[in-house]
Amino acid sequence: MENKENKIENKYGIEYTKQGDYYMPNLVLEKEKIILNKYGKMRLKFLKENRKAEYTIMFMNGTLNKHLKEIQETAEKRIDIIIEQLKQQNNITEEVKNTDQLYWVSMMNNLKNTVEEIILNELIYV
Repeated sequence: MENKENKIENKYGIEYTKQGDYYMPNLVLEKEKIILNKYGKMRLKFLKENRKAEYTIMFMNGTLNKHLKEIQETAEKRIDIIIEQLKQQNNITEEVKNTDQLYWVSMMNNLKNTVEEIILNELIYV
């Protein structure tokens, strides 16, 4: 149980608690809970392994979670946009889906793989 008299605030706004003869700062990192999807996890891994300085700076500034969330959202939006564009360019319509399902599935898988490569090169591995 802490007494109010144990806390002092300095001009920087840091609270201290007296423990024995010493005043210890009450330092707590705010943790933002986010759920990382495939692209967030891939970006995190890339930063940890290849951009250690950027990773450390973002982690220390508390901007890492915001960055990963932004990458995830951007990747998901870009995937939807690019897939629609490629479907139009290749004339992959609902009519094709109804008439030749195997062709439609193979083309959609091809488009998905193409889009994934684009996203990885544009957003994740940069």
